[in-house]
Amino acid sequence: MIGIGTDLVELDRFRRAMARTPRLLDRLFSPDERAYAERRRDPTERYAVRFAAKEAVMKAMGVGLWQFPLRDIEVVRADSGEPSVLLHGRAAELARDRGVREWRLTLTHTASVAQAIAVALP
Repeated sequence: MIGIGTDLVELDRFRRAMARTPRLLDRLFSPDERAYAERRRDPTERYAVRFAAKEAVMKAMGVGLWQFPLRDIEVVRADSGEPSVLLHGRAAELARDRGVREWRLTLTHTASVAQAIAVALP
């Protein structure tokens, strides 16, 4: 294992951030992530858990915020529903430099919090 990261996001806090800063979603999420989240009447939990995943991936790689755009980390879903990580741009370069070849990702949420755990593997 190269690294492990986890993050928790409070749904109410994230909901307020989305309302306060409408362009936030464009800055943080890919078009596919946005399309997936917007299928729900209240997309907050889907956005929040994906934000948690992006933070967890950065922690697993051992890099801080803003080393690359957060849109460089994309959460994708297999037909089975299993989430995984797809890296782009600078995030992909940093992962390669650190020897990351595989990712494991788990996502969960309750009515109040969203959590993600990311594991970077050689």
